[in-house]
Amino acid sequence: MKIVTINTEKIENIFDELTLNVGGKVTFDLDEYTLEVNNSFAKGSITGASFNDDISYVQFDMTFSADVRMNILNLKSSPVYFAYCSKGNLSHSFGITGEERKLKTFQTAILSSKQDQEHVLFFEKDKKTKFTLIIVGTHATVNQTHSLNENVRETFFGKNTVEDFFYIGSYNLRIAEKIEQLNAVNQSGIVRNLLKEGILRIILAMEIQQHTDDLIAASKDTNCLTLREMEEIKELSEAIKANPEEPFTIKSLSKKSGLSPNKLQEGFKMIHNRTVNDYITHMRVLKAEILIRTSDLNISEIVYCIGFTSRSYFSKIFKQKFNCSPKEYKFNLNPLAITA
Repeated sequence: MKIVTINTEKIENIFDELTLNVGGKVTFDLDEYTLEVNNSFAKGSITGASFNDDISYVQFDMTFSADVRMNILNLKSSPVYFAYCSKGNLSHSFGITGEERKLKTFQTAILSSKQDQEHVLFFEKDKKTKFTLIIVGTHATVNQTHSLNENVRETFFGKNTVEDFFYIGSYNLRIAEKIEQLNAVNQSGIVRNLLKEGILRIILAMEIQQHTDDLIAASKDTNCLTLREMEEIKELSEAIKANPEEPFTIKSLSKKSGLSPNKLQEGFKMIHNRTVNDYITHMRVLKAEILIRTSDLNISEIVYCIGFTSRSYFSKIFKQKFNCSPKEYKFNLNPLAITA
């Protein structure tokens, strides 16, 4: 087993220690670090950055050729760690001898420990793991009264910061989609930094909300989707997003996934806050907007291309989303359009 030790007090320390232990090459762009690794021990990338309110994140997209034990230290304070596993799984323990708890795909975890206590992560060899860790410092200062990190500390600990805290949430695909959005930011410099910070704060809010929702669900004994059901819903969502013009029906989707119609509706409402049919319609309208911007097709042709049969119905739902008719939208995109 390979042992890697990192200190999370400063983001640059994390990447210095990761490079020393894992190898690879680090690039740097306005407080964002990227470590690319392709050697006999590991393949993939690790990205991280620091932002205001003592918030930072580290994201692993790695496959290790050996089992890895990663010891995470923070000697000056006890930050709160918000973790999400997008692919694969890994285990966590407080210290080497602590109880191991597994974090599975699509699960979120919130954890913190007594000062000087190690967080230990275990990565399995030959398994691709995508894992996002948001670190919120809780070292209070005079200037941080009512700041985000102070509020996080109060929310989870109150005045008690001497006990270990560990929570694993139910499966959540909305966070996975938001992390994909974080990774899709392709701007550079200050624009990239601002966009990533904004998305990261949304992810943080979603993970805190997940904790609240799970507490409510536990008190009500609410049914949750299994991992297999979540994976099926994610695959169906991606298929609809890629080809919204296809004649999808609840019956055909149910047959393809093996999920009952009730489970389909439950999954889509949980993940997208929409029914199955609403999600299909939503994706069709989004594709129509892209076609209006990027193709020479007229509105009637676009209506046919995206799977609608009624132009009036399409115009109605398009206007609900974009506050103008498709024709007006197309006209306003034309740089040569002249207002009478």
